[in-house]
Amino acid sequence: MAKTRPEWPEDIFRALRDMDIRQVAYVPDAGHARLLELCGAEPAMTMVPLTTEEEGIAVLAGAWLGGRRGVLLMQSSGIGNCVNMLSLTGNCRFPLLIVVTMRGQAGETNPWQVPMGRISGDVLGLAGVMVHGVDEPGRVGETVTAGGRTAFDGPAAVAVLIAQTVVGIKDFGDQAE
Repeated sequence: MAKTRPEWPEDIFRALRDMDIRQVAYVPDAGHARLLELCGAEPAMTMVPLTTEEEGIAVLAGAWLGGRRGVLLMQSSGIGNCVNMLSLTGNCRFPLLIVVTMRGQAGETNPWQVPMGRISGDVLGLAGVMVHGVDEPGRVGETVTAGGRTAFDGPAAVAVLIAQTVVGIKDFGDQAE
């Protein structure tokens, strides 16, 4: 049986395009692979690869100061890297939209992903970020749209956490990622 491609990356892409997102800051992630392809093919969007997730917060602050909207795409394991930098959004009052593919949830086979997967939403909330979890593929696009409205109209820091059941569970067998 042929594996069908999930539709939620296209839903997020449409939401980002409709919000006039121009910069896409990201650390490469298999969970975001299709979304990254779509954004990279969009002439109006500039892709900004990062070496670490917290760089994305500064990149998007600069984008906002330059009159552009952006989004930070990352995996849940990168949330811990962002904790100190998240104070920038509150202190400088600029919008931040983060779309997170979750790891470390039910069915995770890599034990290194479990600790941050368990506390991602709590960590973001304690850092002043509004958190919207989504565990239904058909609701991902509308959740990103709602989060973007809150972020850009607020301004506020908003993270959409896409459950591992939506993203898919990686099976590495005995390998560590």
